[in-house]
Amino acid sequence: MEQEKMQAVALMRYSAIAPLITGLQEDYSSRDAFFRDASIKGVTAPDGSVKHYAPGTIEKWYYSYKESGFDGLLPSGRSDLGKPRKLDDALQEQIRYLKANYPRISAAAIFRQLKDNGSIANGEISESTVTRYMKLLAAEMKTTSNQDMRRYERPHINEVWCGDSSVGPYLRTADGQKHKIFIIALIDDASRFIVGIDLFFNDNFVNLMSVMKSAVAKYGRPQLFNFDNGSSYKNRQMELLAARIGSALHYNQPYTPTQKAKIERWFRTMKDQWMAALDLRDFHSLEELRGSLMAYVQLYNRSPHASLGGKSPQDRYFSEPERMRRLSEDKLDTDFLLEIERRVSADCVIVIDHVEYEVDCRFAKQRICLRYSPDLKEIFIVEADASLTPIRLLNKQENAFVKREKIHLCRGDE
Repeated sequence: MEQEKMQAVALMRYSAIAPLITGLQEDYSSRDAFFRDASIKGVTAPDGSVKHYAPGTIEKWYYSYKESGFDGLLPSGRSDLGKPRKLDDALQEQIRYLKANYPRISAAAIFRQLKDNGSIANGEISESTVTRYMKLLAAEMKTTSNQDMRRYERPHINEVWCGDSSVGPYLRTADGQKHKIFIIALIDDASRFIVGIDLFFNDNFVNLMSVMKSAVAKYGRPQLFNFDNGSSYKNRQMELLAARIGSALHYNQPYTPTQKAKIERWFRTMKDQWMAALDLRDFHSLEELRGSLMAYVQLYNRSPHASLGGKSPQDRYFSEPERMRRLSEDKLDTDFLLEIERRVSADCVIVIDHVEYEVDCRFAKQRICLRYSPDLKEIFIVEADASLTPIRLLNKQENAFVKREKIHLCRGDE
């Protein structure tokens, strides 16, 4: 019985004996007479009905109160409460053995095993009976299937950046088309400082990478990126990028939103404050909406934060400038290139997104590694020494006038 219900029953019992306890009872020839009168009058039960208890029952309540106080009026419950009445000692021992040796095993799996080995006949014991006993075992063995979801905060900035995306407002552009907007953001765990944010028409890895590049360029690289398991975050390109800039990756377990609670909470704050105040009739392009978002982010970063002891995220973040590990411009540009492999044709051509490019003839019929910018304006071959050699678009007309050097295996006069 729940504590609240038990207390309601105890209060009902006290109301029946209260006149005798407080000395405000009417004149009765004896206590027995009081108990008989209280039985006739009845008491109001927790469900609102009037119940009449035997005089002996009310007398028992009185002496229980005298002996143990209010706690003596609480229902004692069944004497076998919490004990498995349908499971004999042998079954209990089997379940205890399985749970002790296989802590992750479920009640359903144990129930099936007991049925398969003949310990339980069909209809004799239900799965819910096994489940209840396993809950008792968990309390007894001090085990739990609950995940540890304690709040945490990193002690220093740039230790962990948590990234996520959220659906933003719907934007009607100048051509009359209505577009769904996606907002991608990165937040520093220690300071709650928004290190990177932008909005896009698509939620994909390329757009995420542009937010990451902008953030790393301004504030240096974090020790660890914390993401969920979406395809935009968990892919080979992300693994290569993190390895190049010297950061680690951590992916949250499915269905555990508390592992990225700070970014989730920030998106909720953004929607309550920025999105709720938007008049979307004032915006007709992504650039206009981006300007409004950036102004809000600046205001947020400069506003006092209760969890930071009244400091603003910006003040907290810039209190540790030595923690900013910035990359050189050249390294930044090369590290944030995408990577693919292609096989070169016999005539030194490769195809990327249905566009033909030509490479040096020394790569003909070979499989090569390419690094390229998301807009495909820059494409490089990764040489054996890790240097990058640019390639160009195929120009068949220009190649028609190129004088080709013939390779002679041997000369006639030799």
